Amino acid sequence: MIEDLKKTARDALEKTRATDSDAAGADEARVLMAHGGGGELTRELLAEHVLPRLDNALLRPLMDSAVLPPLDGRLCFTTDSFVVAPLVFPGGDIGRLAVCGTVNDLAVMGARPVALSLGLVIEEGLPLALLDRVLDSVAAAAAEAGVPVATGDTKVIERRGEDGLIINTAGVGVLPEGFTVDAGRIAAGDAVLVSGHLAEHGLAVLSVREGLAFETEIRSDAAPLNGLVEALLATGGDVKFLRDPTRGGLAGVLADLAEDSGLSLEIEEAALPLSRAVLGAAELLGLDPLTIANEGKVVAAVAAADAERVLAACRAHPLGRHAALVGRFTKAAPPLVELLTRGGGRRLVSRPYGEQLPRIC
Repeated sequence: MIEDLKKTARDALEKTRATDSDAAGADEARVLMAHGGGGELTRELLAEHVLPRLDNALLRPLMDSAVLPPLDGRLCFTTDSFVVAPLVFPGGDIGRLAVCGTVNDLAVMGARPVALSLGLVIEEGLPLALLDRVLDSVAAAAAEAGVPVATGDTKVIERRGEDGLIINTAGVGVLPEGFTVDAGRIAAGDAVLVSGHLAEHGLAVLSVREGLAFETEIRSDAAPLNGLVEALLATGGDVKFLRDPTRGGLAGVLADLAEDSGLSLEIEEAALPLSRAVLGAAELLGLDPLTIANEGKVVAAVAAADAERVLAACRAHPLGRHAALVGRFTKAAPPLVELLTRGGGRRLVSRPYGEQLPRIC
């Protein structure tokens, strides 16, 4: 009786595989609805595609929750969801983006990332080779950041489009005593630093999505910033505020700083780290590079006396070699952000009203 039931279950599984494979297309192995059913195909998905790439001591037990070691310090906890289209773009893919985005949200708080979670919402029909590529990128970015994927979840949903995948990541970090990001501590004369070339991520995604071919390829800057932030803080300089300029770009961060500090900012257009490729592409498309998203840059507000020391440390790091001091805070009222143009004029910098480039992260 038991053997008959086992045979019936095996036959049903094989029938499901065959039916779903026909629906997905026999020319390429794809994710099936049955991969999300909690049965044998789910075990196969984890055993053959996920665990070989992300295996570590925290994840390996595959329990309902990861058990983290005791942590010494204040905890930081963040979460983010990634819906970028296309899934792959010059310089990265949704997997790298998800890890870097969450690590960076912890890093700009001054926290040391300890562990990540990874939630995959996969549309049926996604090529397994593409899933493998994304998971390889997750593993590589996590290793680069020095933080393990400790737990996760996988769901398969009905097909809605082409190559559908949504990733949610959460992260836990430890914030040492004595450091707090606080725009309220910023004073007139303090400097604004940017760690490198702006607008690369948003334009890289746009180039693939719209089939644009720029004279020089623009690649996403997606990178984990925790090592760079550690280098800045290790200088002992008074770093008062950190932020990664993602959606809304540098303009959004500067507008927040003016509002939260009650001070104005004067930004030197000539000092902004913008590559020729980005300037040309933005001009061609009629876009303001200050409002375009970045995924591997940090904006820092630093005490005036420490600005050059922190800038030097930033430039000494591989991710900060194009860093620049772009402006300073002033007491001018009301608090505004002004761009001092190369021609000697001034123009206001404000948050973008909406997203110029939807679904860039």
